[in-house]
Amino acid sequence: MKIGSLQLENNVFLAPMAGVTDKVFRVLCKEMGCALVYSEMVSAKGIMHNNRNTGKLLEIDRAEMPAAVQLFGSDPLILGKIAQQLDKNEDIALIDINMGCPAPKIYKNGEGSALLHNIGLVGEIVHAVSQSTSKPVTVKMRKGFDGEEPACIKAAAAAEKNGAAAVAVHGRTREQYYSGKADIDIIKEVKKNVGIPVIGNGDINSPESAKHMLEYTNCDAIMIGRAAQGNPWIFKRVLAYLSSGELLPEPSATEKLAAARRHLDMLVEFKGEHIGVCEMRKHLGWYIRGIPHSAQMRVLINTADTRQKMYEVIKLIEYKAKNIY
Repeated sequence: MKIGSLQLENNVFLAPMAGVTDKVFRVLCKEMGCALVYSEMVSAKGIMHNNRNTGKLLEIDRAEMPAAVQLFGSDPLILGKIAQQLDKNEDIALIDINMGCPAPKIYKNGEGSALLHNIGLVGEIVHAVSQSTSKPVTVKMRKGFDGEEPACIKAAAAAEKNGAAAVAVHGRTREQYYSGKADIDIIKEVKKNVGIPVIGNGDINSPESAKHMLEYTNCDAIMIGRAAQGNPWIFKRVLAYLSSGELLPEPSATEKLAAARRHLDMLVEFKGEHIGVCEMRKHLGWYIRGIPHSAQMRVLINTADTRQKMYEVIKLIEYKAKNIY
Protein backbone atom coordinates (compact mmCIF):
# COMPACT_ATOMS: atom_id res chain seq x y z
CA MET A 1 0.00 0.00 0.00
CA LYS A 2 1.39 3.39 -1.01
CA ILE A 3 0.17 6.92 -0.26
CA GLY A 4 2.18 9.39 -2.27
CA SER A 5 5.82 8.60 -1.46
CA LEU A 6 4.92 6.74 1.73
CA GLN A 7 5.23 2.95 1.48
CA LEU A 8 3.12 1.07 4.04
CA GLU A 9 3.23 -2.55 5.20
CA ASN A 10 -0.50 -3.12 4.75
CA ASN A 11 -3.77 -1.27 4.18
CA VAL A 12 -5.31 -1.37 7.67
CA PHE A 13 -5.13 1.97 9.53
CA LEU A 14 -6.13 3.46 12.88
CA ALA A 15 -8.58 6.36 12.54
CA PRO A 16 -7.88 9.65 14.33
CA MET A 17 -10.11 10.02 17.41
CA ALA A 18 -10.11 13.05 19.69
CA GLY A 19 -9.33 12.10 23.27
CA VAL A 20 -8.40 8.56 22.28
CA THR A 21 -5.56 8.22 19.76
CA ASP A 22 -2.77 9.64 21.87
CA LYS A 23 0.80 8.37 21.64
CA VAL A 24 0.21 5.46 24.02
CA PHE A 25 -2.89 4.18 22.24
CA ARG A 26 -1.20 4.47 18.85
CA VAL A 27 1.80 2.41 20.00
CA LEU A 28 -0.51 -0.35 21.26
CA CYS A 29 -2.35 -0.48 17.94
CA LYS A 30 0.88 -0.42 15.97
CA GLU A 31 2.09 -3.45 17.93
CA MET A 32 -0.95 -5.34 16.64
CA GLY A 33 0.06 -4.76 13.04
CA CYS A 34 -1.71 -1.51 12.17
CA ALA A 35 0.22 0.02 9.25
CA LEU A 36 -0.58 3.70 9.79
CA VAL A 37 -1.74 5.52 12.91
CA TYR A 38 -3.23 9.02 13.13
CA SER A 39 -2.90 11.54 15.93
CA GLU A 40 -5.83 13.17 17.63
CA MET A 41 -6.91 16.20 15.62
CA VAL A 42 -4.58 19.12 16.27
CA SER A 43 -5.55 22.77 15.96
CA ALA A 44 -3.47 24.63 13.39
CA LYS A 45 -4.07 27.84 15.36
CA GLY A 46 -2.97 26.08 18.54
CA ILE A 47 0.35 25.17 16.92
CA MET A 48 0.74 28.73 15.62
CA HIS A 49 0.27 30.14 19.13
CA ASN A 50 2.62 27.56 20.69
CA ASN A 51 -0.13 26.13 22.87
CA ARG A 52 1.47 23.70 25.33
CA ASN A 53 -1.33 21.12 25.19
CA THR A 54 -1.38 21.26 21.42
CA GLY A 55 2.36 20.62 21.30
CA LYS A 56 1.87 17.45 23.38
CA LEU A 57 -0.48 16.09 20.70
CA LEU A 58 2.35 16.28 18.15
CA GLU A 59 4.66 13.96 20.09
CA ILE A 60 5.42 10.75 18.19
CA ASP A 61 7.15 7.64 19.54
CA ARG A 62 9.57 5.74 17.33
CA ALA A 63 7.56 2.59 18.07
CA GLU A 64 4.50 3.97 16.28
CA MET A 65 6.15 5.13 13.04
CA PRO A 66 4.99 5.78 10.41
CA ALA A 67 2.49 8.13 11.97
CA ALA A 68 0.21 10.83 10.57
CA VAL A 69 -0.72 14.12 12.19
CA GLN A 70 -4.24 15.36 11.60
CA LEU A 71 -4.74 19.13 11.47
CA PHE A 72 -7.98 21.05 11.73
CA GLY A 73 -8.66 24.63 10.77
CA SER A 74 -10.34 26.70 8.07
CA ASP A 75 -7.76 29.28 7.04
CA PRO A 76 -5.62 28.12 4.09
CA LEU A 77 -2.82 30.54 5.00
CA ILE A 78 -2.53 29.29 8.56
CA LEU A 79 -2.79 25.64 7.56
CA GLY A 80 -0.14 26.19 4.88
CA LYS A 81 2.24 27.83 7.37
CA ILE A 82 1.78 25.01 9.87
CA ALA A 83 2.34 22.39 7.16
CA GLN A 84 5.60 24.15 6.29
CA GLN A 85 6.59 24.03 9.96
CA LEU A 86 5.69 20.34 10.31
CA ASP A 87 7.58 19.53 7.14
CA LYS A 88 10.79 19.86 9.17
CA ASN A 89 9.65 17.22 11.65
CA GLU A 90 11.07 13.92 10.41
CA ASP A 91 8.92 11.92 12.85
CA ILE A 92 5.76 12.89 10.96
CA ALA A 93 5.18 10.73 7.87
CA LEU A 94 1.96 12.27 6.59
CA ILE A 95 -0.28 15.30 7.15
CA ASP A 96 -4.04 14.78 7.21
CA ILE A 97 -6.68 17.52 7.09
CA ASN A 98 -9.84 17.08 9.14
CA MET A 99 -12.99 17.74 7.11
CA GLY A 100 -15.23 15.36 9.00
CA CYS A 101 -15.45 16.27 12.70
CA PRO A 102 -19.14 16.72 13.61
CA ALA A 103 -18.62 18.25 17.07
CA PRO A 104 -20.70 21.45 17.49
CA LYS A 105 -17.72 23.49 18.73
CA ILE A 106 -15.71 22.60 15.62
CA TYR A 107 -18.61 22.76 13.16
CA LYS A 108 -19.88 26.16 14.36
CA ASN A 109 -16.37 27.54 13.94
CA GLY A 110 -16.46 26.62 10.25
CA GLU A 111 -14.01 23.75 10.67
CA GLY A 112 -14.21 19.96 10.40
CA SER A 113 -17.31 18.80 8.53
CA ALA A 114 -18.43 22.43 8.02
CA LEU A 115 -15.76 22.73 5.32
CA LEU A 116 -17.85 20.46 3.09
CA HIS A 117 -20.29 23.37 2.64
CA ASN A 118 -17.64 25.16 0.58
CA ILE A 119 -15.96 22.96 -2.04
CA GLY A 120 -13.89 25.91 -3.22
CA LEU A 121 -12.41 26.30 0.24
CA VAL A 122 -11.71 22.57 0.38
CA GLY A 123 -9.54 22.98 -2.72
CA GLU A 124 -7.81 26.09 -1.37
CA ILE A 125 -6.91 24.39 1.91
CA VAL A 126 -5.56 21.23 0.26
CA HIS A 127 -3.58 23.32 -2.23
CA ALA A 128 -2.07 25.48 0.53
CA VAL A 129 -1.05 22.46 2.59
CA SER A 130 0.24 20.29 -0.25
CA GLN A 131 2.33 23.16 -1.63
CA SER A 132 3.90 23.73 1.78
CA THR A 133 5.19 20.24 2.52
CA SER A 134 7.05 17.40 0.85
CA LYS A 135 5.04 14.93 2.95
CA PRO A 136 1.94 13.24 1.51
CA VAL A 137 -1.24 15.18 2.30
CA THR A 138 -4.55 13.40 2.85
CA VAL A 139 -8.08 14.48 3.74
CA LYS A 140 -10.56 12.75 6.03
CA MET A 141 -14.17 13.68 5.34
CA ARG A 142 -17.73 12.60 5.97
CA LYS A 143 -20.40 11.75 3.43
CA GLY A 144 -21.95 15.21 3.85
CA PHE A 145 -24.17 17.14 6.26
CA ASP A 146 -27.57 15.45 6.06
CA GLY A 147 -29.44 12.96 3.91
CA GLU A 148 -29.42 15.22 0.87
CA GLU A 149 -26.70 15.48 -1.80
CA PRO A 150 -23.47 13.87 -0.56
CA ALA A 151 -20.74 16.52 -0.57
CA CYS A 152 -17.89 14.03 -0.37
CA ILE A 153 -17.82 13.22 -4.10
CA LYS A 154 -17.12 16.83 -5.09
CA ALA A 155 -14.87 17.37 -2.07
CA ALA A 156 -12.76 14.30 -2.88
CA ALA A 157 -12.38 15.47 -6.50
CA ALA A 158 -11.34 18.94 -5.31
CA ALA A 159 -8.85 17.40 -2.89
CA GLU A 160 -7.31 15.27 -5.63
CA LYS A 161 -7.11 18.21 -8.07
CA ASN A 162 -5.26 20.29 -5.47
CA GLY A 163 -2.63 17.76 -4.46
CA ALA A 164 -4.12 15.30 -1.98
CA ALA A 165 -2.41 11.90 -2.07
CA ALA A 166 -5.45 10.06 -0.66
CA VAL A 167 -8.89 10.66 0.84
CA ALA A 168 -10.60 8.87 3.72
CA VAL A 169 -14.39 8.79 3.66
CA HIS A 170 -16.60 8.09 6.68
CA GLY A 171 -19.95 6.95 5.33
CA ARG A 172 -22.04 9.00 7.77
CA THR A 173 -23.35 12.54 7.54
CA ARG A 174 -22.60 15.27 10.04
CA GLU A 175 -26.17 15.04 11.35
CA GLN A 176 -25.78 11.33 12.04
CA TYR A 177 -22.71 11.79 14.24
CA TYR A 178 -22.04 8.12 15.07
CA SER A 179 -25.63 6.84 14.99
CA GLY A 180 -27.38 4.78 12.37
CA LYS A 181 -25.56 2.86 9.70
CA ALA A 182 -22.61 4.05 7.63
CA ASP A 183 -23.31 4.32 3.91
CA ILE A 184 -20.58 2.34 2.18
CA ASP A 185 -22.19 2.85 -1.23
CA ILE A 186 -20.98 6.44 -1.10
CA ILE A 187 -17.42 5.22 -0.50
CA LYS A 188 -17.82 3.06 -3.60
CA GLU A 189 -18.93 6.14 -5.56
CA VAL A 190 -15.99 8.23 -4.37
CA LYS A 191 -13.63 5.45 -5.45
CA LYS A 192 -15.15 5.55 -8.95
CA ASN A 193 -14.66 9.30 -9.19
CA VAL A 194 -11.04 9.80 -8.11
CA GLY A 195 -7.72 8.32 -9.12
CA ILE A 196 -5.98 8.61 -5.74
CA PRO A 197 -6.29 5.96 -3.00
CA VAL A 198 -9.57 5.94 -1.07
CA ILE A 199 -9.70 4.82 2.56
CA GLY A 200 -13.03 3.40 3.73
CA ASN A 201 -14.23 4.26 7.24
CA GLY A 202 -17.37 3.52 9.24
CA ASP A 203 -18.80 0.43 10.97
CA ILE A 204 -15.68 -1.69 10.56
CA ASN A 205 -15.92 -3.68 13.78
CA SER A 206 -14.85 -7.19 12.80
CA PRO A 207 -12.60 -9.06 10.36
CA GLU A 208 -15.66 -9.85 8.24
CA SER A 209 -16.83 -6.23 8.00
CA ALA A 210 -13.29 -5.15 7.11
CA LYS A 211 -13.18 -7.59 4.21
CA HIS A 212 -16.65 -6.55 3.06
CA MET A 213 -15.66 -2.87 3.03
CA LEU A 214 -12.63 -3.58 0.86
CA GLU A 215 -14.37 -5.92 -1.55
CA TYR A 216 -17.70 -4.11 -1.88
CA THR A 217 -16.39 -0.56 -2.28
CA ASN A 218 -13.10 -1.45 -4.01
CA CYS A 219 -11.43 1.03 -1.65
CA ASP A 220 -7.68 0.84 -1.27
CA ALA A 221 -7.47 0.77 2.52
CA ILE A 222 -9.63 0.72 5.61
CA MET A 223 -9.59 2.84 8.73
CA ILE A 224 -10.79 1.44 12.06
CA GLY A 225 -11.99 3.81 14.77
CA ARG A 226 -14.32 3.06 17.68
CA ALA A 227 -13.96 -0.72 17.30
CA ALA A 228 -10.31 -0.36 18.36
CA GLN A 229 -11.20 1.25 21.70
CA GLY A 230 -10.15 -1.25 24.35
CA ASN A 231 -9.54 -3.68 21.51
CA PRO A 232 -6.21 -3.16 19.70
CA TRP A 233 -6.38 -6.89 18.84
CA ILE A 234 -8.84 -6.03 16.08
CA PHE A 235 -5.91 -5.09 13.83
CA LYS A 236 -4.23 -8.45 14.31
CA ARG A 237 -7.52 -10.28 13.71
CA VAL A 238 -8.41 -8.24 10.61
CA LEU A 239 -4.97 -8.70 9.06
CA ALA A 240 -5.03 -12.47 9.66
CA TYR A 241 -8.47 -12.74 8.10
CA LEU A 242 -7.55 -10.65 5.07
CA SER A 243 -4.34 -12.55 4.40
CA SER A 244 -5.41 -16.15 5.07
CA GLY A 245 -9.08 -16.25 5.95
CA GLU A 246 -8.19 -17.31 9.49
CA LEU A 247 -10.57 -15.99 12.11
CA LEU A 248 -8.48 -15.57 15.25
CA PRO A 249 -10.29 -15.83 18.61
CA GLU A 250 -11.25 -12.75 20.59
CA PRO A 251 -8.80 -11.93 23.42
CA SER A 252 -9.55 -13.53 26.78
CA ALA A 253 -10.42 -11.56 29.92
CA THR A 254 -6.90 -12.24 31.20
CA GLU A 255 -5.34 -10.85 28.01
CA LYS A 256 -7.55 -7.76 28.13
CA LEU A 257 -6.70 -6.98 31.73
CA ALA A 258 -2.97 -7.56 31.23
CA ALA A 259 -3.09 -5.09 28.33
CA ALA A 260 -5.05 -2.65 30.50
CA ARG A 261 -2.34 -2.74 33.19
CA ARG A 262 0.33 -2.00 30.62
CA HIS A 263 -1.80 0.75 29.07
CA LEU A 264 -2.17 2.32 32.54
CA ASP A 265 1.58 2.22 33.18
CA MET A 266 2.34 3.78 29.80
CA LEU A 267 -0.23 6.55 30.31
CA VAL A 268 1.15 7.41 33.75
CA GLU A 269 4.68 7.50 32.36
CA PHE A 270 3.61 9.74 29.48
CA LYS A 271 1.17 12.09 31.23
CA GLY A 272 1.84 11.77 34.95
CA GLU A 273 -0.19 9.86 37.52
CA HIS A 274 -3.17 12.17 37.93
CA ILE A 275 -3.90 12.74 34.23
CA GLY A 276 -2.86 9.21 33.28
CA VAL A 277 -5.23 7.58 35.78
CA CYS A 278 -8.12 9.89 34.87
CA GLU A 279 -7.69 9.15 31.17
CA MET A 280 -7.36 5.43 31.86
CA ARG A 281 -10.89 5.34 33.24
CA LYS A 282 -12.50 5.39 29.81
CA HIS A 283 -9.95 2.98 28.36
CA LEU A 284 -10.49 0.44 31.14
CA GLY A 285 -14.22 0.77 30.62
CA TRP A 286 -13.67 -0.24 27.01
CA TYR A 287 -11.27 -3.09 27.86
CA ILE A 288 -13.79 -4.76 30.16
CA ARG A 289 -16.73 -4.74 27.76
CA GLY A 290 -18.11 -8.26 27.70
CA ILE A 291 -16.47 -9.26 30.98
CA PRO A 292 -18.95 -10.27 33.74
CA HIS A 293 -19.84 -7.55 36.27
CA SER A 294 -18.33 -4.86 34.02
CA ALA A 295 -21.27 -2.49 34.56
CA GLN A 296 -20.92 -2.44 38.35
CA MET A 297 -17.13 -2.23 38.07
CA ARG A 298 -17.42 1.08 36.23
CA VAL A 299 -18.38 2.80 39.48
CA LEU A 300 -15.07 1.71 41.02
CA ILE A 301 -13.15 2.59 37.86
CA ASN A 302 -14.52 6.13 37.80
CA THR A 303 -13.54 6.80 41.42
CA ALA A 304 -10.01 5.38 41.24
CA ASP A 305 -7.63 8.34 41.47
CA THR A 306 -4.20 6.71 41.82
CA ARG A 307 -2.35 4.06 39.88
CA GLN A 308 -2.46 1.71 42.88
CA LYS A 309 -6.24 2.08 43.22
CA MET A 310 -6.65 1.38 39.52
CA TYR A 311 -4.45 -1.71 39.88
CA GLU A 312 -6.75 -2.88 42.67
CA VAL A 313 -9.84 -2.39 40.51
CA ILE A 314 -8.24 -4.37 37.68
CA LYS A 315 -7.32 -7.13 40.14
CA LEU A 316 -10.91 -7.28 41.41
CA ILE A 317 -12.28 -7.46 37.86
CA GLU A 318 -9.85 -10.28 37.10
CA TYR A 319 -10.87 -12.17 40.25
CA LYS A 320 -14.57 -11.91 39.43
CA ALA A 321 -13.96 -12.94 35.80
CA LYS A 322 -11.96 -16.02 36.81
CA ASN A 323 -14.67 -17.12 39.23
CA ILE A 324 -17.31 -16.78 36.50
CA TYR A 325 -15.33 -18.63 33.86
